[in-house]
Amino acid sequence: MNKYLLLIVLGAVASVSASDTLVVLDPSDGGETLKGWQEKSFEGNTSYNKASDAERSFIKAIASSSASGLFLEKEIDLNAYPILNWRWRVDKGLAAHDEKVKEGDDFAARLYVVVSGGFFFWKTIALNYVWSSNQVETQAWPNPFAGDNAHMLAVRGDSDQLGEWYLETRNLKQDFKRLFGREVDTIDGLAIMTDTDNGGGAAEASYGEIFFSTK
Repeated sequence: MNKYLLLIVLGAVASVSASDTLVVLDPSDGGETLKGWQEKSFEGNTSYNKASDAERSFIKAIASSSASGLFLEKEIDLNAYPILNWRWRVDKGLAAHDEKVKEGDDFAARLYVVVSGGFFFWKTIALNYVWSSNQVETQAWPNPFAGDNAHMLAVRGDSDQLGEWYLETRNLKQDFKRLFGREVDTIDGLAIMTDTDNGGGAAEASYGEIFFSTK
């Protein structure tokens, strides 16, 4: 299923105020930040539910031959908040497969960052941070459905531990410059997705807090 369609539905609906951090998802806040996230289905429905363990609250995602994501429409100034931080873990991963072809565009966990093209939807671009089944960390490649409009960047892979939380920190301005060759000052949305529709597999992942910071 073409997850590039997700990019088109993301647009700017809110501005941000000055602070050292900007929290866009905090599963421990009683659902306050989760209110802004909406589900978009492409092939069946991945299950997304609030859960908790001894360490923290999180969003538990379970996919079985399905592809749906939770997305947030929000304009964020990268000159004020260039750093994206998020916490995630994979509880049940996917077997190694070719993620660079349409039939293999499945990931146990992924986080989209979207720059909307507005009316000119074909100008919409997206950066996909993924938990890969076999790619080397920091390896990047064009999305097989969207081509150069969406780039995948492996942040974690099969050498990382299942069931272990990882905190990621990425400089969005640097990553957009590296992968798209352009300066990006504003993003328009984010999405989390655990999807297994193309290969027909099953995966489970957990997503913790997501926030932007000044450094």
